Amino acid sequence: MANNNNNNLRICVVVLFLFVNGYSFYLPGVAPQDFFKGDNLRVKVNKLASTKTQLPYSYYSIPYCRPDKIVDSAENLGEVLRGDRIENSPYEFQMRVPQMCNVVCRIVLTEKTAKEFKEKIDDEYRVNMILDNLPLVVPMTRLERDSPVIYQHGYFVGRKVQYAGTKEEKYFINNHLTFTVKYHKDIQTDSARIVGFEVNAFSVKHQYDGQWTDKTRLTTCDAHAKRMVTSSDPPQEVENKKEIIFTYDVDFQESDIKWASRWDTYLLMADDQVHWFSIVNSLMIVLFLSGMVAMIMLRTLYRDISKYNQLETVEEAQEETGWKLVHGDVFRPPVNSDLLCVYVGTGVQFFGMILIAMIFAVLGFLSPSNRGGLMTALLLLWVLMGIFGGYASARLYKTFKGTEWKSITLKTAFMFPGIAFAIFFVLNALIWGEKSSGAVPFGTMFALVFLWFGISVPLVFVGSYIGFKKPAIEDPVKTNKIPRQIPEQPWYMSSAFSILIGGILPFGAVFIELFFILTSIWLQQFYYIFGFLFIVFVILIVTCAEITIVLCYFQLCSEDYLWWWRSYLTSGSSALYLFLYTIFYFFTKLNITKPVSGILYFGYMLIASYAFFVLTGTIGFYACFWFTRLIYSSVKID
Repeated sequence: MANNNNNNLRICVVVLFLFVNGYSFYLPGVAPQDFFKGDNLRVKVNKLASTKTQLPYSYYSIPYCRPDKIVDSAENLGEVLRGDRIENSPYEFQMRVPQMCNVVCRIVLTEKTAKEFKEKIDDEYRVNMILDNLPLVVPMTRLERDSPVIYQHGYFVGRKVQYAGTKEEKYFINNHLTFTVKYHKDIQTDSARIVGFEVNAFSVKHQYDGQWTDKTRLTTCDAHAKRMVTSSDPPQEVENKKEIIFTYDVDFQESDIKWASRWDTYLLMADDQVHWFSIVNSLMIVLFLSGMVAMIMLRTLYRDISKYNQLETVEEAQEETGWKLVHGDVFRPPVNSDLLCVYVGTGVQFFGMILIAMIFAVLGFLSPSNRGGLMTALLLLWVLMGIFGGYASARLYKTFKGTEWKSITLKTAFMFPGIAFAIFFVLNALIWGEKSSGAVPFGTMFALVFLWFGISVPLVFVGSYIGFKKPAIEDPVKTNKIPRQIPEQPWYMSSAFSILIGGILPFGAVFIELFFILTSIWLQQFYYIFGFLFIVFVILIVTCAEITIVLCYFQLCSEDYLWWWRSYLTSGSSALYLFLYTIFYFFTKLNITKPVSGILYFGYMLIASYAFFVLTGTIGFYACFWFTRLIYSSVKID
């Protein structure tokens, strides 16, 4: 365990060193590699993963065949946080040299090892491997005619069978692998590039004559006799004292797919047409609603401002009603203004992180071929955006006539990261208790704390210092010394109702895309349509801004000037709907059975919903902040 921690610590130090030296966006696996006939191809193994438990384990956590020495591949920070554990394997090929019935090893199960295999088969674990940065996939044919082949990531450890008419259950292990390596050949140089890595897994009870030796030839599959495994009858049962022989075949197929397009087949989604139609349909609805809201607001505001500016007599001015009536209180600092400043600053930090990450993803820098790249980029961007978060919180704090800028800076630097880290630490302890490879090692935890305290916190202080040195934002109208009494509001203008209604439209903007994001995270599929995601993000910004402005306008017209917190909570309440949807998704789409796995799911979704609240709330707040300043600076106030 100590060696593992030291290795992880060294990896994290290397990652940080590369980051400081400007190499944080180096993309491993993006440069093509040419192979000539006979070149060695080394297969790497990755984590064992299950959609039932959501707890990854290292490949060698169960007694699979091992190489002479297990070597960990260099990992980035994102890979460690994802639970990836990439190691070498005993599977080795020669480029364009087919192999048949290669024996990897022979093991005899004990009661303990048989139990370990059975547990993984029960939980439907899949084995993941990598060749030339391509993940191993199992081709699966759809039921519909002329439908393209879809791919399952990794093959199942085995299967459980219950015989008809009995309660007896048998466990069978997939111990024979038929690999297919697809390559695109360069006619001029005779070199080739790997464009596909597929497998068909079988459970075969291998037979042989005599006593087992290293030179024993199998009768169930034999390279000399050209006898291949084409079925799994009889299968290899998992029981105490049973002998298991692991074997594999390798076939090479020339392909017309070019290296640049080799990920296209991997990224093909099973319900791609539904996905495209749903996204377009959602965007059209949200754009239509946004257009209607904008049109109503522009016409109504124009009429109000014209009417107020045409008041000539003193009697008319005294009879003013609506939003102009509260001009002396509308910019009065809110209750708990310090907390509002902290949340707004944190929201700005989130907004900068997501915006830049989206741009990099759209440009292709964070493609699935760069394992862990997205997670690493988000962490580093969050750290760097601390300067903007500190600036925003201090600027707003000074607008509220605050003087203790160091206090507000500390709260901005520690409140949201502290809450998220506390939840993450508890969840990590649960994962560690399950002895899963998804548990973040001590070295990586140290790197996260270093990024937070060593880089993020100082940058927040720098941003706050700059923001507080700036002159305070002047209000367009003066604030009265004595607060005006707010008249009794109808039920539909109450804070709770208005806030809950305001969150529906922003949630609707991301509803369809949210389904595919959750599927990619919890059902282990690749998410790659970052162009559409960027459009949805822009629509989310517009929707949050417009719905908050509309409800803020109605609130001011009913002479309620307490808009500061309500503007934040109106769009931020969309996070409540997001969390409710994750509960619905858990019970309808996932097959999680273990209590620990359920706690992990809801813990991580709680952090995601909290982050979504901070982001959308900040967008709504700044929209109202700009709107109120605009309308009150557009009318004549005596």
